[in-house]
Amino acid sequence: MSKFKRAFIIVLDSYGIGREPDAPDFGDDVCNTLKSIAASPKYDTPNMRKIGLFNIDGVGCGTPVDAPIGSFARLRELSRGKDTTTGHWEIAGIVSERPMPTYPNGFPADLIARLEEAFGRKILCNKPYSGTQVIKDYGREQKETGGLIVYTSADSVFQIAAHEDDVPVEQLYDYCRTARKILQGEHGVGRVIARPYTGEYPNYTRTPRRHDFSLDPTGDTMMDALQRKGLATIGVGKISDIFAGRSISRSLGINKDNVDGMEKTLRVMDEDFEGLCFVNLVDFDMQYGHRRNIDGYAEAATVFDRQLGEFMSKMREDDVLMITADHGCDPGAPGTDHTREYVPLLIYGQHVRAGVNLGTYPTFAMIGATISDMFGCDLKTKGESLLPRITK
Repeated sequence: MSKFKRAFIIVLDSYGIGREPDAPDFGDDVCNTLKSIAASPKYDTPNMRKIGLFNIDGVGCGTPVDAPIGSFARLRELSRGKDTTTGHWEIAGIVSERPMPTYPNGFPADLIARLEEAFGRKILCNKPYSGTQVIKDYGREQKETGGLIVYTSADSVFQIAAHEDDVPVEQLYDYCRTARKILQGEHGVGRVIARPYTGEYPNYTRTPRRHDFSLDPTGDTMMDALQRKGLATIGVGKISDIFAGRSISRSLGINKDNVDGMEKTLRVMDEDFEGLCFVNLVDFDMQYGHRRNIDGYAEAATVFDRQLGEFMSKMREDDVLMITADHGCDPGAPGTDHTREYVPLLIYGQHVRAGVNLGTYPTFAMIGATISDMFGCDLKTKGESLLPRITK
């Protein structure tokens, strides 16, 4: 019988720890998110260091501790992608052997024509674009024509931006739901994203009412496995969106920021439940990684680590904590895209063995396999359970 009643997985979105061997296939050269931010004077993460962050194989930075208080590993992504959806799905047990479609030259004309007919509105832009720049460049035309600004990125995403005065947010969400139904199969992008904004040219501001409409997961997940046993699956932040709401028993919604996400998680710790609390902290990626803000990323890591200290002090005897990431987004690398990197796995709890270097594993799905094993659930996945190695 498992010694664990509650599991907390905290995904530090984009917190990579070094270039994977196949990084050139994804357009990446030298990249190491952790190394870039750990060099900043703003970086100070004593709690993650104590668990074993700098003891992980190949991190290439920081000072390891002599006696880590947790178990730790380096995980390689097996899926053919380096985006949020692919990474989280793999954490949960799904390995995506085919990359989700991307559109470096925009979406094909026949698809755009089909979408315009479905929307009853003109589509503007249709290019890869920065989300802040695209509304500046197309905002006036959007207002003049009543059209919808459609753009993409290096990720598998279809994004629709519109001014809230011209297209009310609920209507924008309806357009996204329509697009989600159309964007399947060959054009099954990972996410359709609503991007509402306000303001006057040239001072437009994106609002917090962004909403993601994800592709339905293509396989069995650890949440599916837990739900089959009647266990809790609580999502914090983007988790429910990433999994299209499937097998999430309760979602605490999108976070205002990382601090808000951790505050929600700390409140969940006061509840008595059996199962999983799955947390995504997106600011590392969205606010700092893509914007190549090394000091900002480092400072966000420092703030998280302080809240982590509070989290650890509140842990119950039968709790387990796993800290990981879904891909890299090295703020010291060229460009603005995600980076193909290994991710950390830090595991801590009273029943977790201390000082265990688990080594390097070939898939993030080790996490989903371990969680399923922890609660006696069946999950078919390419990952293998680490439970025998980490349990005291």
